[in-house]
Amino acid sequence: MNTSPELLEQFGPRESMDYDVVIVGGGPAGLSAAIRLKQLSAEKGQEISVCVLEKGSEVGAHILSGAVMDPIGINELIPDWKKQGAPLNTPVTEDRFMFLTESKSYTTPQWMLPECFKNHGNYVVSLSNFTRWLGTQAENLGVEIFPGFPAAEILFGESGEVIGVATGNLGVGRDGQATENFQLGMELRAKYTLFAEGARGHLGKQLIESYQLDDGKDPQSYGLGIKELWEIDPALHQEGLVIHTAGWPLSSDTYGGSFLYHLENNQVAVGFVVGLSYSNPYLSPFEEFQRYKTHPSVRKFFEGGKRIGYGARAITAGGLNSLPKTVFPGGALIGCEAGFLNASRIKGSHAAIKTGMMAAEAAFEAITQERSGDELSAYPEAFKKSWLYQELNKARNFKPWMGKGLYVGTLMVGIEQKLFGGNVPWTVHTKYADHEYLKPADQCQKIDYPKPDGKITFDKLSSVFISNTNHEENQPAHLTLRNSMVPVITNLPVFDGPEQHYCPAGVYEYVDSEQGKRLQINAQNCVHCKTCDIKDPTQNIVWLNPEGSGGPNYSGM
Repeated sequence: MNTSPELLEQFGPRESMDYDVVIVGGGPAGLSAAIRLKQLSAEKGQEISVCVLEKGSEVGAHILSGAVMDPIGINELIPDWKKQGAPLNTPVTEDRFMFLTESKSYTTPQWMLPECFKNHGNYVVSLSNFTRWLGTQAENLGVEIFPGFPAAEILFGESGEVIGVATGNLGVGRDGQATENFQLGMELRAKYTLFAEGARGHLGKQLIESYQLDDGKDPQSYGLGIKELWEIDPALHQEGLVIHTAGWPLSSDTYGGSFLYHLENNQVAVGFVVGLSYSNPYLSPFEEFQRYKTHPSVRKFFEGGKRIGYGARAITAGGLNSLPKTVFPGGALIGCEAGFLNASRIKGSHAAIKTGMMAAEAAFEAITQERSGDELSAYPEAFKKSWLYQELNKARNFKPWMGKGLYVGTLMVGIEQKLFGGNVPWTVHTKYADHEYLKPADQCQKIDYPKPDGKITFDKLSSVFISNTNHEENQPAHLTLRNSMVPVITNLPVFDGPEQHYCPAGVYEYVDSEQGKRLQINAQNCVHCKTCDIKDPTQNIVWLNPEGSGGPNYSGM
């Protein structure tokens, strides 16, 4: 959200601070980049200034993942992580993959599982706790971290290069006017700026468009992951057990599935991922998740248990075919901002760590050569030679195949991964962006979802409540419409207002008014999943950052 010339004239100029490297986003990618820069600084005896901006109220507040972590990335970044107290406490002890029908489950024999579904040597973790630990490691090395300060605007130099970012203004009222608490954002200028906002980052989206970084690439593809954290009956808990399912309750033409991970302390992370390329506008990923928990093979884990956390986040799942160019003059995209997640493994943290390291090494080399504002070409070159490229190349067809439906997808992924080990001479492409797959409502079957029982299944608002989501009430809505009439002219009559179905937080609601139906945006509920920015059929919804610290506050997620 660019600051208006009027505000700049009235309250400006903005204060500015200079750094060698500014990093936008305090997740695994951004913090790993910061740590690697400081490691190199110490090794080479060259001072380097690094700053990390994090929009959450603290590091880890907005991070959400399954998560089973492959330690390959952290092994490289901090080899003695065990000694340093990294919260990787639960090694995976057992893998189960089940196909569900409405009433039955069929467990895939171990010998039939492709390598991508095997998790021996990996750890069940809380990614928010891991990220907090990573933040402490970065601060100990001298990295300056500013939580509660979202980067709101990209700063460009005279030649079109990125020269830093500006943080969002504080104290702007709902009407867009400055209140008595107004405070102008600050400019953070850098020789290089690394963008690590996670999936569908709003500045990353602008950069991809501005520099045409996705030219010649497949359209990016996303999933929506919805997650709950439970405390369950100790008698039903099996520390290190990892369960994945496919099939019911989704129809066979819709990509998706579940995860159920047993952490320590009788805790279970349970979640559901729905590919956002689905066609039926009535589909609600949130309700599908609630239905999934009622399956006899799943429900048993939660009987007598207590739900203690909730969250949702989009997942960048297109893989190698959809990976944009990762560098541009003055900066780079790292982690899920670019789309390095391996969808076949449902893992992205190890990739985020590795890309953060590679970008940091390229930036450090450039700075030691007294360069600035150019392309860090050493970063994509290093990626091409890395184990990460090999891993993503083997998995490149996973999402395109699964987009063709459960049966075709399962068969072809099985053939590619089990018979060929991912080394196949062909590439399958995705032709359309996720929002283009949505069909008009009159071509689709309405889905009647059961009412929640408040014990195993829940509604959206009680779920948002336990995500600790909060936004300052008197601020402009960060969920903006390019055209305020489109929802009632197109989205509602043609697609039954899909935003009221796909949003996992009850942000979008069609209400009666004197003029007929209107779209009400309950921006305070927003958990920053970005689904609306991705799936809106008219691409009329644009997600912008809210005032600093706004959003969920995840703990243990």
